[in-house]
Amino acid sequence: MNEVLLRSLRARIDSPVCHLPEIIDTRFQSRDGLLEARDDQLFQNNPSAILECFLTMAHHRELKGIGVTTLRALWRAAPRIDATFRRDPANKKRFIDFFREPHGITHELRRMNQYGILARYLPGFGRVVGQMQHDLFHVYTVDEHILFVVRNLRRFTVPEFAHEFPLCSRLINGFERPEVLYLAGLFHDIAKGRGGDHSAQGAVIARRFCRSHPLDREDTEMIAWLVENHLVMSATAQKQDLSDPDVITAFAARVRDVRHLTGLYLLTVADIRGTSPKVWNAWKGRLLESLFQATRRHLSGESPAPEAYLQERQIEALKTLRLYAIAEHAHEALWKQFDDAYFLRHEAQEIAWQTRLLYSHVNAATPIVRARLSPTGAGTQVMIYTPDRDDLFARICSFFERTDFNIVEAKVSTTHHGYALDTFVVLDEAGKSAHYRDLLSFIEHELTQQLTLLPPIEPPLAGRLSRHLKHFPITPEISIRPDEKGIYHILSLTAGDRPGLLSRIAQVFLKHSIHLHTAKITTLGERAEDTFLVTGEKLDKAKAVLRLETDLLEQLQTRY
Repeated sequence: MNEVLLRSLRARIDSPVCHLPEIIDTRFQSRDGLLEARDDQLFQNNPSAILECFLTMAHHRELKGIGVTTLRALWRAAPRIDATFRRDPANKKRFIDFFREPHGITHELRRMNQYGILARYLPGFGRVVGQMQHDLFHVYTVDEHILFVVRNLRRFTVPEFAHEFPLCSRLINGFERPEVLYLAGLFHDIAKGRGGDHSAQGAVIARRFCRSHPLDREDTEMIAWLVENHLVMSATAQKQDLSDPDVITAFAARVRDVRHLTGLYLLTVADIRGTSPKVWNAWKGRLLESLFQATRRHLSGESPAPEAYLQERQIEALKTLRLYAIAEHAHEALWKQFDDAYFLRHEAQEIAWQTRLLYSHVNAATPIVRARLSPTGAGTQVMIYTPDRDDLFARICSFFERTDFNIVEAKVSTTHHGYALDTFVVLDEAGKSAHYRDLLSFIEHELTQQLTLLPPIEPPLAGRLSRHLKHFPITPEISIRPDEKGIYHILSLTAGDRPGLLSRIAQVFLKHSIHLHTAKITTLGERAEDTFLVTGEKLDKAKAVLRLETDLLEQLQTRY
């Protein structure tokens, strides 16, 4: 309404020169870069021209918008989009053809949403227009988030933006019938706010839509599958151990083939980037890409058996060590102290880096701390090698939190001779990384001092809660369950992110003699979703687990 009013006033005030229109076709013409209907009653007499209007805009990239007279006519004719209109096969074909256009999909979808056309053609979409999402990491309404996801998918196809996500750009340009992805993006959150699982409900809505439109069965099932599973890849990458071959096997069985895997990867990246500018980071991108590459190798039959995979990783690490002129058998004293889990959890370049630093210090009496920029470009990687002690994880968490580093990943290994080899990936929250050499030296020196002098562990930080978290507190949730092999327990928790959160968790672990093996730390805006792989002698006893959950809940409760 504002746009119609302002354009009308501008036309009255400016006294423009009357240019002759340029005829586009029998229904539309162009005047001063704006689309006009050749007949003021076009939409009333031929409602199908409403969708044709936006198709014409997509075809003619030189058009800057829709003329004010045509906008008023479009506004008045919008109620003509009713059940009869939606059942018309010609209109169904026009709507699907719109997603097959090489240009203009994002801009015209936004216009259709702004003018109320999209909500009338898709009543389900109309239910989410303007709907807020009170989860503290979606900063857009549901309809705007959906359109951002479609826009992100389209952006992958534009050569000028290929440098942003090179893998996504390569994949989508080789993806047959990319309209499948755009339609999946349009429907992936359409069932939000209805109660229950919005993914499952959205799949039902998407399948019903596809069956009534000119889409073949394969594409229909693909779209419905993507909608139903659009959260699976993110959850797997951020909460499970990607070094475990069983995790990759289970995920590969779910995606079934490379086309489904590629579609899910592209939709997941576009979806996360469409939630908030603060949610996406290079670490999440690395996790998703690692899961994608490992699953693609598995589906292509390239993944070796676990034993061969472990041997292959060791051979690759040894090749890297030879580049540093390390003696042929120098690594053996160190490697014989590691179990197979160490080699499975660490990449070959990580193993080579740690071996190069530690092979001559296998029985070091003092802690060894080394830091480097993460090879993946996501933050700083810190290695700690020291005689193991129960409070080690709590001390390390306290140090990083008090120096404004955000831990996003932790890999904890214990050697056969009682040493801890821990690897952390941390992100610089205070923006100090401009002088990265000084930053790395600071971490190495200060953390070594903390682990050598062993001062009393300081209490967790009690900083101020964010304004959002004060008004929209998150009820903590904790889940503790044994893994499929019965070796470890998986501890998952959800809580409001706050200063000192990880230190509080670490101190509860210390109190209950819980040993950490792997940690995945995920922060979505003001929401923390962390997953820990742990062991403990009392975790098989119900009362002990209940006490652990109670103490964790007490520490996770939001305090003002």
